[in-house]
Amino acid sequence: MESELHSIGELARASGLGVGTLRYYDGAEVLTPAWVDPQTGYRWYRPAQLADARLLARLRRVGLPLAGIRAVLAAAPGSGEARQVLDAHLRRLEDGLADARRELSLIRTMIEQREQSMTTTPAELRLTLPADGLAAALDAVRFAVGGDPEPPSLAGVLFEPDGPVLRLVATDRYRMALAEVPATGAPEQPAPGTVVPTALVDALRALLSGGPAEAVLTLGGGTFRAETGGHRIEGAALDFDYPDHRAVTRLDPRHRITLTAAELRAAVETGATRTLPSGPQGAECQVTVLTLTADGRLAVADDLAPGDFRVAVNRDYLLDALGAGRPGQLLLELGGPIAPLAFRTPDRAGTFSVLMPIRLPDADPA
Repeated sequence: MESELHSIGELARASGLGVGTLRYYDGAEVLTPAWVDPQTGYRWYRPAQLADARLLARLRRVGLPLAGIRAVLAAAPGSGEARQVLDAHLRRLEDGLADARRELSLIRTMIEQREQSMTTTPAELRLTLPADGLAAALDAVRFAVGGDPEPPSLAGVLFEPDGPVLRLVATDRYRMALAEVPATGAPEQPAPGTVVPTALVDALRALLSGGPAEAVLTLGGGTFRAETGGHRIEGAALDFDYPDHRAVTRLDPRHRITLTAAELRAAVETGATRTLPSGPQGAECQVTVLTLTADGRLAVADDLAPGDFRVAVNRDYLLDALGAGRPGQLLLELGGPIAPLAFRTPDRAGTFSVLMPIRLPDADPA
């Protein structure tokens, strides 16, 4: 039999993969040998597996994750599944390059500010925004602000100028919400964001309740100032780096479901739950498991068969997201049991929230 097979060393030399790497992919059930010597444990491979090994080496070179490599090698010929995996990975690489360019632009701005004289007052940025749009954006993100003092950077909302819009971001590590408001006065290039403390955020929202037409925000220099309807508030910004929201919101959903907020709320409020120690600081929480029916509709699962599609999330956080000032129509994006669940508002680009999934004790990686 050995004369008809390639040894692991031969396959390593022919494919460019190391022997240790081939052992790893055997253990990961990605490229398993045709035969393992029961006496020595030595691995042997069929000649046809050389093509798979060479393809695997190329997939590693472009940074495709293990799950993607497994999917490409297992894809049925002519199904198009392998191409879909590669297209999704290319989009992630392109998004990562765009993020890198954005970060480098911000880094250059920070270096220029750092090189200024210590006696120079840092430049301020003055933005004019529609008051109703700013109020809606605050309503869309406020529920996701962290309530714990640690880490302190999460005890507020990130106000991030980005060309023609001001982006608001809030997160408590378990969920994240983003909203965009048209803004005039912002530079064409992205500018460093300002983390506004929760108390100032709430004071700003109260000012906007009187129905003013516009709000003027001043960011930079370590302070935050808002003027609207003849009133003004001002305070110190939080001097902490905010988490990179792009790392969380760069999603690759497997399913997109359109439904109304009322439909989903009714299903969640009446549906089954599980109690798991998956809340903040390990506290127990009620978990809702979402699944898809045979005809592609979203449902709250009770019993799950092995291999069923599922996404488990904190029930209270799910209801908070549904009540965060959203209109009736929602677009849900689901990636799988370990991928974030995204809620988008179809008629408001740039406004959406993300819930981190909860791993079920009996969940499989399907």
